[in-house]
Amino acid sequence: MSATQHTAPSGHEGADASQVYGRCFDAVVIGGGVIGLASAWQASKRGLAVAVVDPDPGHGASWAAAGMLAPVTEAHYGEEALLHLSLASARLWGAFAEELEADTGSDIGYRRCGTMLVAFDDDDRMAARQLYEFQLKLGLQVRWVSGREAREMEPNLAPGIRGALWAPNDHQVRTRHLVRALLDACQESEVAFVPERAVALEAPGGRLSAVRLASGIRLTCGAAVLAAGSWSRSVDGLPELAQVPLRPVKGVILRLAPAPLTASATPETEPPPLLTRTVRGMVQGSHVYLVPRADGSIVLGATSEERGFDTTVSVGALHDLIRLARRLVPGVTEMVLADATAGLRPATADNGPVIAAMGGDSGAEGLVLAFGHYRNGILLTPITASAVSAWLCGDPAPDEVSAFGPSRFCAPGSPGLPADGVR
Repeated sequence: MSATQHTAPSGHEGADASQVYGRCFDAVVIGGGVIGLASAWQASKRGLAVAVVDPDPGHGASWAAAGMLAPVTEAHYGEEALLHLSLASARLWGAFAEELEADTGSDIGYRRCGTMLVAFDDDDRMAARQLYEFQLKLGLQVRWVSGREAREMEPNLAPGIRGALWAPNDHQVRTRHLVRALLDACQESEVAFVPERAVALEAPGGRLSAVRLASGIRLTCGAAVLAAGSWSRSVDGLPELAQVPLRPVKGVILRLAPAPLTASATPETEPPPLLTRTVRGMVQGSHVYLVPRADGSIVLGATSEERGFDTTVSVGALHDLIRLARRLVPGVTEMVLADATAGLRPATADNGPVIAAMGGDSGAEGLVLAFGHYRNGILLTPITASAVSAWLCGDPAPDEVSAFGPSRFCAPGSPGLPADGVR
């Protein structure tokens, strides 16, 4: 397997054309990442006829994500509204995972393992302590531990680390297992898969009526969900209000497997896993994370590069990740490189998602926006899917999403979102 290749989810190539193109759907979901798939699954379970339009569902940023569910260690200055949304979604994750696993019989690797933010040197310790004080003021459940305590919790940490922030409620999920399970759940719920690219919305008279595909075929529908990640702005026919600033930010992750056991190894002599908790590190001002799986493998990431829609994996990115990880956990150099993947995080100007239902005065009533989740797409999946499925069924969405409509990007003095622009 080459560094940029990965095994695709299979068995979801799409329904027969005669079963799809002649139907009128209650909702067409544009984008088959975790946000689009979870929204389609939840809407279908509520009795709606749903189609997912994506040439390769299950890939993109979702396939390349590490799966950290980390509202606390992802908390940043000035992003308190996003933190509020993230905490609300984190509270939904346990029930969301249970429901998905019950519907599919799949284990998605949801683990309540906690996250440790480790400081490598004294400057990193000062930055981490400042973040810790900020988190305490926000009332978050965090604890500062010394370097010695951190090594007692994770013995394979480097001897010289200066301390760590411990966030017991930051968890993880195996994203590729999650993707496969959502694909299966959609299929079980009779969601139709359309392996094409959506190119335009049709909203004559200001009411959405169809999604046009690259082939020229129209999918008639009562509503559409725009969940195409970094490509969401490429769909023609978006109302002006929905054309928010959006850019792709490339992130590279490595998947590391334990070194093969020798022929003489026995279960009693098999070494313990390198890590048991997620470790996020500050290393001389740079950032890295190591997410351990139950099978002993580790997901290592993530770079942050603004190079447009480039998804190549450079040697420099591999070198930087391994170099940083080795400073924190020297034993990673004994592991085997199993996979290297680049994904494109969809970032808005304020790093928050766009989650909204367009109203009658928007020019595209029936359009639901669910994109721009940047580095929190996996974490925000349950609350986004809950909001989307609620709007599609005419119900109120969770209160926490109300701060994430598109009107926040309007320039001062310009027309904002109409009173009924977000339900």
